Amino acid sequence: MKLFDLSGKVAVVTGGTHGLGMAMAEGLAEAGAELAITSTTPKKLEEALEYYHSKGYKATGYIFDVTDEREAAQKVALMEAAHGKIDILVNNAGIIKRIPAIDMEVEDFRKVIDVDLTGPFIMSKLVGKYMIKRKSGKIINICSMMSELGRDNVVAYASAKGGLKMLTKNLATEWAKHNIQVNGIGPGYFATSQTEPIRVDGNPFNEFIISRTPEGRWGNPEDLAGTAIFLSSDASKFINGQIIYVDGGILATIGKPANE
Repeated sequence: MKLFDLSGKVAVVTGGTHGLGMAMAEGLAEAGAELAITSTTPKKLEEALEYYHSKGYKATGYIFDVTDEREAAQKVALMEAAHGKIDILVNNAGIIKRIPAIDMEVEDFRKVIDVDLTGPFIMSKLVGKYMIKRKSGKIINICSMMSELGRDNVVAYASAKGGLKMLTKNLATEWAKHNIQVNGIGPGYFATSQTEPIRVDGNPFNEFIISRTPEGRWGNPEDLAGTAIFLSSDASKFINGQIIYVDGGILATIGKPANE
């Protein structure tokens, strides 16, 4: 369908070398987009590009830290020159430090805020300047259920993701007049390499997630692709400042008693 066709579009996906970032990038490529993938790790980027190219996708890699504004500005300018434009920006790069609030060092708190909140601001600001000139653009911030809920030992991550939700709304407010749509995706709990050790029968957290999720399962990374395509395409051209939670229904319910 033409509404979802991304042919001729250029999509920058930060941290698109693995996990959910790679799943969303692959979805955009399947819809026709040319990929520009960022990473801070050369080996991961090389492996990711090999995978994308093996699938026949057009993809280029860029090594830089999204929290370094000067370096990011140089690389964004390089992307613009190399690809001719940036139509879509997916702010996916992020980190998490699972430390109780009472034990967390301020430098660890600041690091998470820097990567998960300041990084998306820097990238949006840099790419947004070009989008404003062209009067066209799509920015997707990868939020989290922690944009809405708290949980033990993720105080910095939840603070950053809550801030990212409001950054999304504020940028949408400022830039909608330039035909730029800024929205977010809030993933639930997904089956990735990071969660593999706990996704086993008998693990209390595995059982908690399955019982807490109305669909009764962990999400598959490819479950995010459709939402990423939708928010990158003309199908969402009058949607702005919204966070779409892809969580199997967790945020829709108060839950149920154990063994019910």
